[in-house]
Amino acid sequence: MIIFYPITPADKSLITSYTLLGEYRDNNLSICNLCSWHFLSESSYAILNHQLLIRFRDREGNPIYTLPFGEGDTTLTLDLLHQDAVANNQPLLFFGPTPFLREELEKYFQGRFEYTCPRDHFDYLYLREALAELKGKDYQPKRNHANRFRKKYSYTYTPLSPEILPHCLELAQKWCERHNCEEDRNLQLEQQAMQFAMEHFETLGLSGGALWVDHEIVAFTYGAPINYDTFCVHIEKANTDFDGAYTVINQEFASRIPHSFTYINREEDLGIPGLRKAKLSYSPALLLEKCRAFFSGRIIFT
Repeated sequence: MIIFYPITPADKSLITSYTLLGEYRDNNLSICNLCSWHFLSESSYAILNHQLLIRFRDREGNPIYTLPFGEGDTTLTLDLLHQDAVANNQPLLFFGPTPFLREELEKYFQGRFEYTCPRDHFDYLYLREALAELKGKDYQPKRNHANRFRKKYSYTYTPLSPEILPHCLELAQKWCERHNCEEDRNLQLEQQAMQFAMEHFETLGLSGGALWVDHEIVAFTYGAPINYDTFCVHIEKANTDFDGAYTVINQEFASRIPHSFTYINREEDLGIPGLRKAKLSYSPALLLEKCRAFFSGRIIFT
């Protein structure tokens, strides 16, 4: 039996020593999401044959794995996973971005997996430089929106720090009251994950920023790296009484994300029409297709 351990903030160094070198740009694999959504996904890990395995639980309680991270013997690791699934009478499930997931599984499983790839869970990836500069025709409406905010308000931008996180939570609570979080399970879950992330902000190595107008925080955001070339923005909240605050916090933070990151992942839209429209309005460089792979045949390893 393979022993998996819950992923906690204390595991940051170990987990990121594998994930930051990997090819996955999936928002679920940032150390922030691995920890702050553990209450829902039961994210856990095992080290097997010098490789990192990450396991989640789906809505039915079935284990679902990423492909192994690291330079060990992937064939052996996958064989052990298969044996473990059989021994526990559980389906063998994987998830991850394609075409990477599909290409890798085909190397070892030769057509024995079926795939489902729901559009609602595709991640939106943007060029960091594009969001920081808002240049070109596609971004003219965003520039206009940001310029109106800058002309109307005298604001300051500050990096997030433990001292101002309580003020961010106050804004988040007001935002929640305005958006009826009590009636929206997704928003309730987001609030719970955000509370955890802020309580462990320094341990998780998060970074973020806040906009201030008249000594009041009117917008904030934070995120964390996923891998070597992709940074994930996990949360972005603003007081919509300050028109343009979302556009400006987005640009201000993007301009401060290290230039070593090519992409900014702004997560999925969950099929919410307004959220999809907003994410598409920023002209994503690509939509990261993520699939669930279900084993549908007998595995023969060679």
